[in-house]
Amino acid sequence: MEGVVRAIDRHWTTVVPLLAAVVLAISWVTHPTGPMSILLAAALAGAVLSAVQHAEVVAHRVGDPFGSLILAIAVTVIEVGLIVMLMTSGGEDAAALARDTVFAAVMITCNGIFGLSLLVGALRRRVAVFNAEGTGAALATVATLATLSLVLPTFTTSKPGPEFSGSQLAFAAVASLLLYGLFVMVQTVRHRDDFLPVESGGADVEHEDRPSARTAVRSLVLLVVALIGVVGLAKLVSPSIEHGVAAAGLPRSAVGVVIALLVLLPETLAAVRAARRDRVQTSLNLALGSAMASIGLTIPAIALASIWISGPLTLGLGATQMVLLALTVVVGVLTVVPGRATLLQGGVHLVLFAGFVFLAVSP
Repeated sequence: MEGVVRAIDRHWTTVVPLLAAVVLAISWVTHPTGPMSILLAAALAGAVLSAVQHAEVVAHRVGDPFGSLILAIAVTVIEVGLIVMLMTSGGEDAAALARDTVFAAVMITCNGIFGLSLLVGALRRRVAVFNAEGTGAALATVATLATLSLVLPTFTTSKPGPEFSGSQLAFAAVASLLLYGLFVMVQTVRHRDDFLPVESGGADVEHEDRPSARTAVRSLVLLVVALIGVVGLAKLVSPSIEHGVAAAGLPRSAVGVVIALLVLLPETLAAVRAARRDRVQTSLNLALGSAMASIGLTIPAIALASIWISGPLTLGLGATQMVLLALTVVVGVLTVVPGRATLLQGGVHLVLFAGFVFLAVSP
């Protein structure tokens, strides 16, 4: 029995995606209800965890900064799938779901993961050291994307309410996609060194042993299977998420926070592991890369999906959310400029994250 447990522990990343695919196939045929939702939720969580685990294997094979990019894109695919599925089933009640989820992702990554990475790095070396040029460029891109996609809709006048008109939404989608693509080119080609991990003394960190090509290909295949399972299971679990939030007496915007927390939990674990290995730059690449992909890829996907999804699409942030976003950007700039951070900077970002969660539950 003990040997079986060890074998499962060793091969769970192979078993879980396949199991999620089987559960998905059975569920689409039988349309389960009631207690079966618990199994679906467990399969969804397992598929998310295994997806990012396999993405991390592929990332280790290709190396930094490509690895952080693969992880961010994998997480964003999961997020987009969850948002589109929930918007499809939610109708007009889900008009602000994309905004709430993307904003939650920005707050989680730029404050939660960012602050936790700095905290872990500072605890290990007293001072967390990173590349200010690359991190600053990533933060500037996140701030621009967030302003274009989430702040401007509140102030435009072509359409009543915090919404973009069709042409404005198309511009925001294209601009987001182009800006994200430009950043990827800078990160991976022209200024790759600005995004590589450094030690506290300034020397490049040695790369760990890479997985074999066979292992990477196997993980890539299982990653695709896991992502298919996530998107399909999200459609089935979405009513349970909404009912659970309503039963807890939380505002509907909390649904977006739940989605972002679920999707970014594995990313958080990966960032903490990197920071513990004295690779704070990798952790920050993961945090800001996920925030950037969340906006730069989600907004174009939602804009495309809005063609066949009926109902309004609310993207503009409220006053409280804009204050939190502005404070996050200002504090982020002050943290990034020196290229080094202490426990204080990590604690400040974590307090901002706590404030966001509290106000999301009690607006």
